[in-house]
Amino acid sequence: MTIARYTLIAAAVLGLAACGKQEPAQSDAAASAPAASATAAAGGASGDTVTVKIGHAAPLTGNIAHLGKDNEDGVKLAIDEINAAGGADIGGKKVKFEMDSEDDQADPKTATTVAQRFVDEKVVGVIGHLNSGTTIPASKIYSDAGIPQISPSATAVAYTAQGFKTAFRVMANDAQQGKVLGEYAVQKLGAKKIAIVDDRTAYGQGLADEFEKAAKAAGGDVVKREFTTNQETDFNAILTSIKGTKPDLIFYGGMDAQAAPLKKQAHKLGITAKVMGGDGTQTPELIKLAGDDSEGMVSSSPGQPKDQLPGGKEFLDKFKKTFGQEVQLYAPYCYDAVKVMVEAMKKAGSTEPAKYLPELAKIDYQGVTGPITFDEKGDIKNGAITIYTVKGGKWEVLEIVGGAAPAK
Repeated sequence: MTIARYTLIAAAVLGLAACGKQEPAQSDAAASAPAASATAAAGGASGDTVTVKIGHAAPLTGNIAHLGKDNEDGVKLAIDEINAAGGADIGGKKVKFEMDSEDDQADPKTATTVAQRFVDEKVVGVIGHLNSGTTIPASKIYSDAGIPQISPSATAVAYTAQGFKTAFRVMANDAQQGKVLGEYAVQKLGAKKIAIVDDRTAYGQGLADEFEKAAKAAGGDVVKREFTTNQETDFNAILTSIKGTKPDLIFYGGMDAQAAPLKKQAHKLGITAKVMGGDGTQTPELIKLAGDDSEGMVSSSPGQPKDQLPGGKEFLDKFKKTFGQEVQLYAPYCYDAVKVMVEAMKKAGSTEPAKYLPELAKIDYQGVTGPITFDEKGDIKNGAITIYTVKGGKWEVLEIVGGAAPAK
């Protein structure tokens, strides 16, 4: 499949100049300043405005393209705002930004191709990828090139456990999310017998593993563990096998495109167990796909409820007015990821990755999703987890665990 490439430039952008330089290792990147970035940092001619590229990668085709587009729009909104205000003041100069957006098709191999293309095209930073399974292999390429990467949605523990100084994320990871889900299933939903299905992706399997550990620790009994793929839509064989164990709850580790048919088919087979999932299932799309059968679905999402985020209501209104649709899931985190990256550039007085990376690591930023600071691994500190259920065709909050107090 041909990679769909989208380059979105704000109307206010008048000039275009490449920046960044591929280097074999992070330590070498500091030794050679990219041309356009050097101009932005050093000053250039009086009145110059420099334009630099920020990369964005997500699945823009396939069964979760709605989530990838949501991410892309979040990045676009942040960049357009910065450019419409005349650009960012960095090192005494005005800098405008161009989004270089690529379709990684939620495929690990495609993701590494996209990552190398970003390096070759000299982006100064990357927002992405969406899936853990694409974020993890791409992160090695960014690390070798010394390019900062902020994922707005990859929650697998392995992403930041690799020790790459260029890797960051702006939402809680699967260890945090899985623990909350497992404990909630047993302690709050009363699930004693639990079946688990995952899609074998880094995200789905990783979250299911963390859920299983937490559920067992809380006193739950995992009576069945099955797996599928992230392209499957027929779960009748798996569900028939699970039905015989008479579970109180079925946990699905994966995305909404599979969780919806799984929920529908479970109902058709007369399975009365609750169905639970993680952030990949907590979307308007799941309700659309599953219809009335979505009722009672329980899902988590890292972060506060979107309308209770510190800047949430204003962001949601602005997003809908700009794009004519509601936020799906991760757009606010994409928006914040851009703003955090640019703030680090301002503090460093440079768009050069090697120069602003240290500032990114120690950033303290109040975003629309809440306060953003990173620990030594690049994980966000004190990330909240919210548990939801579908009631009357809408997601309703059941409980918020951790994080800052919600906005009033």
